[in-house]
Amino acid sequence: MNVQHSTTPQCEKCTDSALAHQWNSTDWNKTRATVNRLQTRIAKATIEERWNLVKRLQYLLTHSYHAKLLSVRIVTQNRGKRTPGVDGELWNTPQEKMRAAMTLTDKQYRAKPLKRIYIPKPGKTTKRPLSIPTMYDRAMQALHALALQPVAETVADFRSFGFRLYRSAQDASQYAFQCLVHPKSAQWILEGDIKGCFDNISHEWLKENVPMDKQVLHEFLNAGFIYEQQLFPTDRGTPQGGVVSPILANMVLDGMETLIMNQYPNMKVHFIRYADDFIVTAPTKETAEELKELIRGFLLKRGLELSEEKTTITHIDDGFNFLGWCVRKYNGNLLMKPSKSSIQRLTQKIRYTIQKAAAWTQDQLIDALNPVITGWTNYHSHVASKATFQRMDAVMWNMLWKWAKRRHPQKGHQWIANRYWHTEETRNWVFKSETKNLALFADTKIRRRSMVKLEMNPYLDKEYFLNRIDSLNQRTTTTQTKLTYFAVCRPKIGL
Repeated sequence: MNVQHSTTPQCEKCTDSALAHQWNSTDWNKTRATVNRLQTRIAKATIEERWNLVKRLQYLLTHSYHAKLLSVRIVTQNRGKRTPGVDGELWNTPQEKMRAAMTLTDKQYRAKPLKRIYIPKPGKTTKRPLSIPTMYDRAMQALHALALQPVAETVADFRSFGFRLYRSAQDASQYAFQCLVHPKSAQWILEGDIKGCFDNISHEWLKENVPMDKQVLHEFLNAGFIYEQQLFPTDRGTPQGGVVSPILANMVLDGMETLIMNQYPNMKVHFIRYADDFIVTAPTKETAEELKELIRGFLLKRGLELSEEKTTITHIDDGFNFLGWCVRKYNGNLLMKPSKSSIQRLTQKIRYTIQKAAAWTQDQLIDALNPVITGWTNYHSHVASKATFQRMDAVMWNMLWKWAKRRHPQKGHQWIANRYWHTEETRNWVFKSETKNLALFADTKIRRRSMVKLEMNPYLDKEYFLNRIDSLNQRTTTTQTKLTYFAVCRPKIGL
């Protein structure tokens, strides 16, 4: 399990300066385009169900020099680039990155154990396990993810929106709105919750059904993890924190939509899934109960089960929460707005930030709060959020006023107001310094989101997604579409 990843003799002869020059002079547009051509061929072969060709193309991609370069770049540019695995190794310099790309191979590959940490869940006392692979194992996962992603995207359920290219939580909510907005829409909703989805997926099912190198997949799944200097085996589940894990989890849950729609055609039954969160609409409560049992059987074959406590059946007039939004009908009119739990988490985050800022300057506080405000408003800007935005501005003003008074207990209210709040054009009480303004929730405009065409494939319909991204970017200064490292890039088509 602790076998060291050896370097090749050819790589050992390379000087650091030569390796650094080779990395820095890489034409990344050409690299992305080369990988993307292979990915497109994999997607086409998947549509034609030519699985032997898929296997050969995947082999070509995972042994491609360009794909190895790109895999190393992926893991050295993402948010976890400064977090080492159990070996403590990081790739910070160009020569380290180039050497890693040259030594990336599946020959005698043995994955090292994962480093296990626990992070708090938002708004909860419980913690979520996070498993951190070594840099080398991350690069191997990224490399095989490049080969697996075209297959996963091509066979995916149309109404699966989580961990998908160019699909988002906003697209999932928009489709849910379309399914429920009409007066004669389904009245009952099955809210599904899978118990420990990532932790309980059957390894046997994955090895039998996921089209990738079985030995490499075995290493990814059975690496084990180290916690408090003790090694624990992993005989089920995919590690939360691995690059390839979201793709594997999606492939496990794909097929649920087809099963449901085949069983209940033309019955106001609609399926919407985002990662392991899903809802199913139903015309009657009895149909919702039947759907629950149908899904239970689907999951059982994959080593998963529904949570009895969190899987509920709800009438639309009572409302339900989905991905941070409350969806409910009032006198026959459907309203979708930020949920109470989402607002509470935001309020707690702002309060915690302001409490930490007791000794900060006003500029430092504005720098800390603006990304929180902008991110939250962008996420909710396509639903009925205007009243919520205005309310949050009032809540934040009160917190800032208390912060300012604590800083200057000997000063009067007028002095404090003049010190931190100013007039700007027609607006009074603007929290600003000489150089920076605090963003306001209510400044974000509410814009309905156009629905993504569900049948489009990001590897075969590139122009559609390029145009869609351009359109979304023109409507908001901060894009609402999360671009992953598999994204299509301009000026040349990349990943």
